Amino acid sequence: MTKEKYLDDLKDIKSMMERSSRFISLSGISGVIAGILALIAAYLAYQTVYFEQDYLSYRKAHIDRETILQLLGIAMSTIVLAFGAGFYFTNRKARKNNQRLWDKQAKLLIINLMIPLAVGGILCLILLNHGFIGLVAPMTLLFYGLALINASKYTFTEVRGLGLFEVLLGLIGCQLVGYGLILWAIGFGVLHIIYGVVMHLRYGS
Repeated sequence: MTKEKYLDDLKDIKSMMERSSRFISLSGISGVIAGILALIAAYLAYQTVYFEQDYLSYRKAHIDRETILQLLGIAMSTIVLAFGAGFYFTNRKARKNNQRLWDKQAKLLIINLMIPLAVGGILCLILLNHGFIGLVAPMTLLFYGLALINASKYTFTEVRGLGLFEVLLGLIGCQLVGYGLILWAIGFGVLHIIYGVVMHLRYGS
């Protein structure tokens, strides 16, 4: 009986230390929704770039100033909706578990996430300005992956694994520039859905 109580105490101590050092309110459902939104965005981007072209013949990407503005609009809308869903479900999980949503660990998580994202965003705008459109999609994967890796020490370890896969896809995309949109859909869409399902099964909503 004493040994069992001792083990229970150790588990409680470990749980308290984890709560104090890591942000553990991330929701798996928000990951799934972000993935679905990314797949929808990839489809809309594909339709924009290959507007009114025959699917059975050779397709050439149609890129001009108007197309770029449409793609930026799709990207910004996707980001806003994904972050909105992430905030809603993460806040719901925090309330369910009687945890604070905005604490020291949440601040550190956001700061370490936003630094690589901000740098990557500025670089993508520079690439667009110089006409290197094909590198934008892999660069978003690359810097998003680096952001996840950088922020993973303040939350679940699974985030680091997701980040490594995103970086790998980004590097592949830099080599296979013509497949950037497909790799983007895999990275932001399929991988997010898989990650969200795994997180939901392991840690709940």
